[in-house]
Amino acid sequence: MTRITRTDVEHVARLARLALTDDEIERFTGQLEVILEHAADVSSLDTEGVPPTAHPLPLLNVLRPDTARPGLPREEVLAMAPEAEDGRFRVPRILGEAP
Repeated sequence: MTRITRTDVEHVARLARLALTDDEIERFTGQLEVILEHAADVSSLDTEGVPPTAHPLPLLNVLRPDTARPGLPREEVLAMAPEAEDGRFRVPRILGEAP
């Protein structure tokens, strides 16, 4: 039983503004059919009493606590910069912006 047709793939491609060749449409129709069959197999499983999980193993946050600490003095940081101007880093202009 076919769940997805060539017309369905063409419709989705048009909505996504994708220009697909005939070969791509055929390939994607088959691939999406396999995906839908797998989704149907998963949907048919009895998951009663199975809690939703994001990861199969219990994970703990191994990062250090996020505590405020004093930073370096501005003068010290700017002294290490290739160029500084008016108490800020000086960087090259980008994207053709005018001065």
